[in-house]
Amino acid sequence: MHNRKILCLLLISGFFSASAEAKLYKWVDDRGVTHYGETIPAEYANKDRSELSQTGRVVKKTDVLTPEEHREKEAAEIKHRADLEVERNIKLHDNSLLSTYSNVQEIDLAKARNLQQIDSRGQISNKQLIGAVKTLETLKAKAEVQTKAGKPVPADLKDDIDDAQLTVNKLNKENDAITTERSALEARYDADRARYKLLTGK
Repeated sequence: MHNRKILCLLLISGFFSASAEAKLYKWVDDRGVTHYGETIPAEYANKDRSELSQTGRVVKKTDVLTPEEHREKEAAEIKHRADLEVERNIKLHDNSLLSTYSNVQEIDLAKARNLQQIDSRGQISNKQLIGAVKTLETLKAKAEVQTKAGKPVPADLKDDIDDAQLTVNKLNKENDAITTERSALEARYDADRARYKLLTGK
């Protein structure tokens, strides 16, 4: 065993004496046997390896990751960047809260003002929807009269019914959007209020 160590040191020394500029690498093959050389065989290019100094000391070690390890590393890096972005956004939002409001009452007032604006839009949209539904019902009633009388429904009446239905559908979507917007805004102000109290103790 002692002789083998001497042989390895002589081998390393020989490599460096042969070429002061040459790099010496150390790698292990698939059978677990350690090799030394100025170049790494192609079949071991994707294996872990070490670069040695002239004294035989490891100066650089390259750990080659498996495809699965690469995927895990990339996923970890993506998560880390996402976490940093979340932290950055939280700090920006906290700074904005502290510079915008002096107390929680100001947050409540801002919430009330914005909710009032949304509610006004909702009332207008709801009135329009009620009118559109009545128009649609009236047109459908006319078409039903024609059908009961055994007469065909006029083409222009059909077109009017289709247009009225589209209007009703559109206004329903607008009302749903306003409701969703109101809920989101209310939740945002409630969260801001709680965060502000946590930051300031007020």
